[in-house]
Amino acid sequence: MTAFRATLAALVWLALAGCGVSGSPSRHSAFPEGSTMAHVQQRGVLTVGIKFDHPLFGYKDPATGRITGFDAEIARLVARDLTGSESNIRFIETIPRNREDFLRRGVVDVVLATYSITPARRRLVGFTDPYYYAGQDVLVRAGDTAVQDAADMGGKKVCTARGSTSVDRLRSEVPRAEIVLVDTYTECVTALITGRIDAISTDDTILLGLMIQHPEQVRLLRRPFGREPYGMGIRHEDTAFRDYLNTLIAGYLRDGRWDRAFRDTIGVVGAVAEQAKPSPIPR
Repeated sequence: MTAFRATLAALVWLALAGCGVSGSPSRHSAFPEGSTMAHVQQRGVLTVGIKFDHPLFGYKDPATGRITGFDAEIARLVARDLTGSESNIRFIETIPRNREDFLRRGVVDVVLATYSITPARRRLVGFTDPYYYAGQDVLVRAGDTAVQDAADMGGKKVCTARGSTSVDRLRSEVPRAEIVLVDTYTECVTALITGRIDAISTDDTILLGLMIQHPEQVRLLRRPFGREPYGMGIRHEDTAFRDYLNTLIAGYLRDGRWDRAFRDTIGVVGAVAEQAKPSPIPR
């Protein structure tokens, strides 16, 4: 019965959303009572879990305090559709090991934090359709030629974040690598530059952000292995909110808003939109 009610609520919202502009609800849409959308609209602020240390995706400018990056721009689009203004948003720093906990406890409404969709995570949280595709790659010191692709990391110290899908892929693809686990990739960069590790391996989107901060000291191999779909994380079984967000994502992919967010963030370092952009899923 609970699942039936959630589905019915989503269908009611979708019918109402069809009367809006560009497939997005107006600020005065009649969201189903008790839904996450209604709670956010009544509160007037969308709370978003995001990373603060990933340039190009989620980065807190130390000078201004503003959160920038692709995830931040997509989150602002959601806030505007839900509340009428992209300014009605509160970003909360979220790292890989606390994403599921923040959603379960209601610390955040949604997580946009280079959050890869996996079967294991689906058992803990809900996911939207993919809004971005990344590939796992490798970052090394600028003058280091010993590591040319993933296979060369065997016997090397390779840094990545706890709770990330990168850990599992490294263990599978490079079982002889000595994996060094940290909470944030900022720790990895410091260790790489000072010679305490040999490489960093995670999504290319994250590594590109690190590279632009230290262009003379590190380089990206640009030899990706594996593909990662990023989804928005929500509370488990919140099907009405998931369906709402999926409708927004499809709209962003079709009407140019995804392209503008990409161009102004990850696109500035030469990333190719065609490799990262999902196809809209028909609804």
